[in-house]
Amino acid sequence: KYLPVLTTGECLGSLALTEPQAGSDLLNGAQTYAVRDGDSWVINGQKAWITNVKYAPVIVVLLRTDREAGSRGFSMMLVEPDTPGVTVHPPEKKMGLKGSPTQMITFENVRVPLDSVLGEEGNGFYQTMQTLDSGRIGIGALSVGLAQIAFEHMVRYAQERYAFGEPIANKQAIQWMIADAAVEIEAARTLVYKAAWLKDRGEDYTKIAAIAKLKASEVAEKVCHDAIQIHGSYGYSREYPVERIYRDQRLMTIGEGTSEVQRMVIARRVLKEFAL
Repeated sequence: KYLPVLTTGECLGSLALTEPQAGSDLLNGAQTYAVRDGDSWVINGQKAWITNVKYAPVIVVLLRTDREAGSRGFSMMLVEPDTPGVTVHPPEKKMGLKGSPTQMITFENVRVPLDSVLGEEGNGFYQTMQTLDSGRIGIGALSVGLAQIAFEHMVRYAQERYAFGEPIANKQAIQWMIADAAVEIEAARTLVYKAAWLKDRGEDYTKIAAIAKLKASEVAEKVCHDAIQIHGSYGYSREYPVERIYRDQRLMTIGEGTSEVQRMVIARRVLKEFAL
């Protein structure tokens, strides 16, 4: 029912994980739940910061289905946004990525069929972790793209802007900023490629996906910062595109797990690899 329109791009999908009081710590903080009632599941709770709900024919929702089962107490369910009891709130007023609407969803006694479970009941948390691993590669790729376009703008502007009788690109301080950006972007791009390559090969890519996402997102933040710096006052205005790129990239160190969470994931994997 859903795959044809999703695979052709006719419609976009939407994934509802985050809650008002639970972002990085879904295992302990997620409260939205579903309980069996006859031939239905009844869903109650809220999801926050959910992307593309207004375009999606179906929402994949992470729900608690057993409060006593720990990580095995979560299930993924398919919920259509026009189901009675589903309220999609107005888009959040974000600083960037305004072309991608982000909204809160409220579920109030929402009934869905028992076969709405995606995959196996109790497997939702594992599915979430797999999805986030893949998503981190995507965020890494987005970050590289944002860094690249900011880099191109800064290099072009540095050659066009004259100060002290010559292009500012002739100044060593500017050249070092450009050189550092070029090195960091290539390093980030290579990490993203490696993560995607490992995934394609069916190998464990959790650690490298976190590394790639962490590196690429922080590179994007630094490059966009330097792009604005090189543009000077114009970088702070809307006359040039670098301010928009800066606002868009700011989410990259937050979405799909903050930089702090990536460092936790990486450290745990490294400590496990070198366990005494």
